[in-house]
Amino acid sequence: MMKCKIFTIIIAAALFAAAASGCSGRAGQNAGPERPVSERESGLAGTGSDASAIAPIPGDAEPPSSGGTAAPGKVAAPAIPQNWSDMRVDHSMELLYADQFSVDYYDDGFAMITIADDNRYLVVPEGEAVPNGIPDGVTVVRRPLNNIYLVATSAMDLFCSLDAVDRITLSGTDASGWYIREARQAIESGIMSYAGKYNAPDYELILSKSCDLAVESTMIYHSPEVKEQLETLGIPVLVERSSYESHPLGRMEWLKLYAVLLGREELAGELFNRQMSALNAVMGQEPTGKTVAFFYVSSNGYVNVRKPGDYVAKMIELAGGTYAPRNPAEPENALSTMNMQMEAFYAAAKDADYIIYNSTIDGELKSLDALLAKSSLLADFKAVKEGRVWCTEKNLFQESMGLGTMILDIHRMLTEEDPDPSEMTYIYPLR
Repeated sequence: MMKCKIFTIIIAAALFAAAASGCSGRAGQNAGPERPVSERESGLAGTGSDASAIAPIPGDAEPPSSGGTAAPGKVAAPAIPQNWSDMRVDHSMELLYADQFSVDYYDDGFAMITIADDNRYLVVPEGEAVPNGIPDGVTVVRRPLNNIYLVATSAMDLFCSLDAVDRITLSGTDASGWYIREARQAIESGIMSYAGKYNAPDYELILSKSCDLAVESTMIYHSPEVKEQLETLGIPVLVERSSYESHPLGRMEWLKLYAVLLGREELAGELFNRQMSALNAVMGQEPTGKTVAFFYVSSNGYVNVRKPGDYVAKMIELAGGTYAPRNPAEPENALSTMNMQMEAFYAAAKDADYIIYNSTIDGELKSLDALLAKSSLLADFKAVKEGRVWCTEKNLFQESMGLGTMILDIHRMLTEEDPDPSEMTYIYPLR
């Protein structure tokens, strides 16, 4: 029965490709006209997009040729494909912190995105033909993108900041799982549809929405058959790796990659530079000499901490603090976190000047008593005795553009005697 259903989907995909050539994919497909979108003027973390704007189905019209627009009432001639061997790199994107991707720009607006050295994506501008003879293994992504299936949750806030939530019509997270207001509202209003998790997508829904790009996290590698099926249906799959950036501002700099897909590089540059301007004064100051423990207690009593090389430890350092525990016995794996026995954590971090409790897993704490209920040993920590205990908001790890603001929050915590909670964005005190 399952094989029959997949066969039906593939047949539907073939019929769709013959009737409408707008869905992005491999060489030879065409994209429809781009709907105009207003760029958001405001700054740091996304404030929303026009929920009433509905993207047209790609393929409603032939794109204009690269030589100009067609005369009224006439269909423009298709662009003449270039030969890839004749194309040359004009310049490369400047990146300050990100090391998990690069972008090379070619003439006529073509861009080659390389992720983790081996995954390459050729972004073809609207109205241009896919070049002849592109290298094997290169995935073609055609602009404009109007119906994105977004599974990588960390990317949503970056699309939001680029005023492009309306380009995402399919989500791998349902409304209850989103802490980003714009995403939750888009699903609740029906503008965005829940299309299933990374390992169980709704292929029929995805196909019916004329999906032109799937943005996945590296979790997709645990279900390679899903990636293969999406590509079989003509949907390019971009696997993003922002979570592998060790520098917090490197994660935020992935804003520039998504801007390439949308043709909004100038806006991305303005937003990133605005964040950097706000952080420069803080990052240029001398260290405070104060230590900060960042952790949560699991349901089985283990303490989950970040490894010293993790981006959270780096945020604390950029804010002027020192992460604790500094040198735990790290297991040899690629994970950014590790579990410790409570007794070992007590020995390593009891003298930390500050505690920040990570609420992502078990929810936000309402009081200091709620923290102490997790272990009686916590009452003997220096930070608890001196009233320097804070908790994160649950939306911190979905709001990628908020990482700069989190650094500012930590800096304020470290440098002000009694910080005003109303001036904090991502952490609050536990009393």
